[in-house]
Amino acid sequence: MNGEADHVHILFDAPPQINLANTINSYKTVTSRYIRKEFAKELSQYFWKPYFWSRSYMVLSTGGTTIETIKKYIEEQ
Repeated sequence: MNGEADHVHILFDAPPQINLANTINSYKTVTSRYIRKEFAKELSQYFWKPYFWSRSYMVLSTGGTTIETIKKYIEEQ
């Protein structure tokens, strides 16, 4: 996992049976609650809306690229 000012990169392995939209939604819900609880004072001046993450996301498959190449890309972001 790594990121930039306006987005994060997360590498995970999921079997084909997993509904990625539900998985991402759950991840966003849980992390939003945790971050808002843990850093409420620091974030209060920046986040006044009832949500933390945007509704958008992007999912890419790695195809024939090696896992090491993907990890390196994420680490260098």
